Amino acid sequence: MPEDDLKEENTESNTENESESGQESNPTNTTTTKFDKNNTDSKKENDSNSESDSDLEPLKTTINPVYAAFFGLFAVFILYQFGGAILTLLIFGADFQKADVNATRLLTMGGQILFILLPALLFTKYFYYDVTSVLRAYIPNWKEVAAFTIGLFILTPLLQNVIYIQNYLFDISAKNVEFIRQLKEMFDQLDNMVEGAYGNLLTANNAFEAILIVAVVAITPAICEEVFFRGFVLTSFNQKFKPFFSALITAFFFAIYHFNPYGSLALILLGLYFGFAAYKSGTILVPIFLHFLNNFLAILAYFILGSDELLNSKLPENEAIEPQFISLIFLTVIFFIFIYLLKKNYHKFITNK
Repeated sequence: MPEDDLKEENTESNTENESESGQESNPTNTTTTKFDKNNTDSKKENDSNSESDSDLEPLKTTINPVYAAFFGLFAVFILYQFGGAILTLLIFGADFQKADVNATRLLTMGGQILFILLPALLFTKYFYYDVTSVLRAYIPNWKEVAAFTIGLFILTPLLQNVIYIQNYLFDISAKNVEFIRQLKEMFDQLDNMVEGAYGNLLTANNAFEAILIVAVVAITPAICEEVFFRGFVLTSFNQKFKPFFSALITAFFFAIYHFNPYGSLALILLGLYFGFAAYKSGTILVPIFLHFLNNFLAILAYFILGSDELLNSKLPENEAIEPQFISLIFLTVIFFIFIYLLKKNYHKFITNK
């Protein structure tokens, strides 16, 4: 057989072998990755079994996602604060403090939808090609919801201790440092203004007003703020930063937007937990529920106790601070044990959905 024919025959044989090998491996190479709930569950289970949380799969954007996040934060801040003020003046005039309280509640709810939720949806649509991957509104497993709810019940009294101790130390410092004293006076004025505004919103004279309060203070903020912060903003930061840092910086802005100086640290920690819930569950419906539950408990406390005890910033008079320190240490240990166990066993919550 001529040498050229031998080479040609060997070439054909190798081609056939490569073709057969390619056919054997082809099923794995041509498997498509659809962003459906089953694949999301599989991905979350793999993530939960890994030693460390990996970066999320990048999404296609029209601009740098970090720029998109900061643009959204700036735009929503301007829209909600100044747009809300202008809308209030247009509807109620300069004497808006004498406006009907139910009308004020409806305006508050409308402002949240118009200046927080709607921009979040528009920014997501404009900056991202796949809206569903950004907002991640998937139905969670009830076990996931129950687990994160337990964490919230541990976190709530912990945050109350944080507020007590923080303000106790702040008061002591204000007595000795002039700058801190002036800062405290400014915080007191802002705190009284916010407390007065929410005090009117939380006062119910009948069942209709009670339902309206729940809608305005618990349901609407939970949906609007979580779609914006844990939906658009957190997902944008996740494209460039590690999940923890993304959740932390999102929680920082979440606290700033509430204009609650004495509750800022507690709001950062609460927002960080919401971010953790959003990341682990893969859906914003979990932090939406947690946000609703947190605000609903505050409403119940106001209805039952006559004041918002869950966010009361001052320790009752003649009550020692030492038990608050002990309680804080104990609850912190319990909470971190809970987080550890949740991360270690999370794959058990996402199977058989």
